[in-house]
Amino acid sequence: MGAARFLVSGRVQGVFYRASTREQALMLGLSGHARNLPDGRVEVLAIGSAASLAALERWLRQGPPAARVDSVLREDCDAPAVEGFLTR
Repeated sequence: MGAARFLVSGRVQGVFYRASTREQALMLGLSGHARNLPDGRVEVLAIGSAASLAALERWLRQGPPAARVDSVLREDCDAPAVEGFLTR
C-alpha cells in the first residue's frame, strides 16, 4: 500500500475534474481526496496499490473531456489509511 499527492495544473476547475477523479479512483480501489486549491490547481491524494496509483496518474494527465491538463506533479508520501474518496 502506498500513497501519492498529485498537483494538477491547467483548466481543471469547473470542468468536473474532481468528480471524475473520484469515479476513477473508486474504480481503481483507491481512497483519498480531490480538492480545488485557491491558485486554480487541483490536489489529489490517493492511497492504494502502486499499480492503481500509476493508473490514476495516467488518467489525471488526460482528465475529463472538458479539462485541459497542463501538468501533473507527483510526490510519493505517507498518508494514513482512509475509507472512500472525498471531493472538497
